[in-house]
Amino acid sequence: TATPVMSAIGRNNVKNVQFDWQVESLPTPSATGKLEGFELSRSAATATSRVSNVAMISKRDATVTGSQEASDPAGKRSEMAHQLAIMSKALKRDMEVALCQKGAKTTGNATTARVTGGFESWITSNVSRGSGGSGSGGGAAPTDGTQRNLSETLLKSVLQSAFTNGGEPSMAICGPVNKQVISGFTGRSQARQFVDANTVEASVSIYASDFGELQIVPANLSRETSLLLVAPDFAKVSYLRDFSTVDIATIGDAETKMIVVEYGLEMSNEAAHGVVADLNVS
Repeated sequence: TATPVMSAIGRNNVKNVQFDWQVESLPTPSATGKLEGFELSRSAATATSRVSNVAMISKRDATVTGSQEASDPAGKRSEMAHQLAIMSKALKRDMEVALCQKGAKTTGNATTARVTGGFESWITSNVSRGSGGSGSGGGAAPTDGTQRNLSETLLKSVLQSAFTNGGEPSMAICGPVNKQVISGFTGRSQARQFVDANTVEASVSIYASDFGELQIVPANLSRETSLLLVAPDFAKVSYLRDFSTVDIATIGDAETKMIVVEYGLEMSNEAAHGVVADLNVS
């Protein structure tokens, strides 16, 4: 629940710092029939587009003194093991931020770290932006526009656009303020429902739209100004190097271990997803 985007989408392995994939669309449907005994008029193959992103490196490390490791602290078998468990969770949170925000794809150099193009940097087909907001996709960071209130109308327009483009997002990732806004949508007869004498249900966890059910997932690592509509089957975390623990040379009376991972976002088809951007957060 702390990393909803990373946990929901798929994963695969890649072999290069810059990794590529193919994006394709089905031919336009046709209701035209063929004559009996027709002669075949060959059609050209459906063209695909080659798309790329960059793998970035994230790390966390922990240092434990000899005294800490030798002591018998309550509830811990090993201080280093405890610290590595904490750093593992912290590293996954770092990855969630990189994957679901608007970081621009950056190839890096000797003085600049590589950055993988985040979720928001790819979406162009199904978007709603405030005045002045824009985005070119392809891993380029979008330009934020004037913030406005989230409304059911805005959400419906992006869901309709996604359905028209063949996408079926099933998750809505939103910040805490806009999660409460969604819970106040008037799509149902009343925003508050009595479950029993001691419980009042005022939350929306599933939004049943005209184009399918949408799971409403509150998150605090994505940008709160953006409501992300995610189709988990059409995005992946691509690992160049999976999680590994590295022993760092001991200096004096302390031990250091590092957890490192190299990964990037594969946006299998951006038209499957959507974003309602430039939202007020208070």
